[in-house]
Amino acid sequence: MNVRRRHISGIAVAAAAALGLGTLSACSSDSSAAGNTDRLDVVASFYPMQYLAEEIGGDHVNVTTLTEPGQEPHDLELSARQTAQMGEADAVLYLKSLQPTVDEAVAQSDVKTKIDAAGLTKLEDHGSVEHDHGAEGHSGEEHAEEGHSEEGDALDPHVWLDPVKYAEIAEGVAKSFEKADPDHADAYRANADALAKKLGDLDTAFKDGLADTGSKVFFTNHAAFGYLAERYGLTQEAINGLDPESEPSPARIKELQEEARADGVTTVFYETLVSDKTARTLAKDAGLKTDVLDPLEGITDKSKGDDYVGVMEANLKALQAALGAK
Repeated sequence: MNVRRRHISGIAVAAAAALGLGTLSACSSDSSAAGNTDRLDVVASFYPMQYLAEEIGGDHVNVTTLTEPGQEPHDLELSARQTAQMGEADAVLYLKSLQPTVDEAVAQSDVKTKIDAAGLTKLEDHGSVEHDHGAEGHSGEEHAEEGHSEEGDALDPHVWLDPVKYAEIAEGVAKSFEKADPDHADAYRANADALAKKLGDLDTAFKDGLADTGSKVFFTNHAAFGYLAERYGLTQEAINGLDPESEPSPARIKELQEEARADGVTTVFYETLVSDKTARTLAKDAGLKTDVLDPLEGITDKSKGDDYVGVMEANLKALQAALGAK
């Protein structure tokens, strides 16, 4: 395995570059870095990939994350140092189509093990931010912008918010780790089995907790929860499309106000990493409450949980309250 520093952030790399340091390497006085020669060095693109790498890899991996806590992953721009860092890794774990700069860097990198999470499960097209009855009032151009990514691909990348699909990805990651580092294959398998149980329990909690609710419709800031909604028989109505920074049309806002009345919607959900201004404006105008539904694109001190499972459990409680779970 490569001799590498542990959890060195992009900020630290940039700071070193600003100081004119020619290289950023493990120092002999840093015992944790010097002792990592037998570990699998994994670069994860953003938090959901980091969580899988850490849970499955355990003590046998060093995980470096390209997206800093609190940074919106869709907008990530890689520095030259981060790109070089990726090339030095044993493996890179990413989700193709979510972060175009990462996709490009991975394609150009000669890292031996490239693990694309999008290829470990089936991505789906969840269409535009409204379902069929709401297509009126939008021009074709508006409809396309809300339903498609910048590449013109309508496949929804937010698979990690479905515990079942996330478990499928975890299994693929485990197999890749076992192949890349066969000396620790038994440990990776044991860790993967433990993670599968966690995700299975989480799936059961969502299934049981959302089985009997007063409403099945929930409003979100951006269309991140399509897989979760489909899995548990709910309908997501997003203010924005797959891009959390896009702006809704006046027709879309009016449509949501009308739907809130028709479907008994009580709450507009917003998230921690993007502005809640539009969500709060809609809630005020429609007489609704607001709450957080976390798309888990990063863990910060504002997150309602310490890790993926903790935040997902908080999301379940929020949905139960908003939908009137019995």
